[in-house]
Amino acid sequence: MSSARISGGVSLPDRGSSSKSGGGVISRMASSFSQSPVVYQGKRVASDAAFVTKKLLQSTGKAAWIAGTTFLVLIVPLIIEMDRDQQLSELELQHASLLGSSPSASGPQK
Repeated sequence: MSSARISGGVSLPDRGSSSKSGGGVISRMASSFSQSPVVYQGKRVASDAAFVTKKLLQSTGKAAWIAGTTFLVLIVPLIIEMDRDQQLSELELQHASLLGSSPSASGPQK
């Protein structure tokens, strides 16, 4: 290890010698930190959480698709039919009021 002499009698190591010996304090701390079990456990937990979130979103999407198509196939026609029946009842009531008779007396005849 060579050293440079500064006026006043203080000797400092050369700049190149620290990189040859494995790096500075910060790089050694970063290396030991990235290899610690806490970091490894944190990465594993984050990976597991991402996997569970992805699966949950996929299953939620499937459930939403099933619920949506069921609603369209079963419930919407029922709502349309109920609305049509309500409009027919209102039309019969309107005709009965125009003819001057009670709505129950002028029921549909078969």
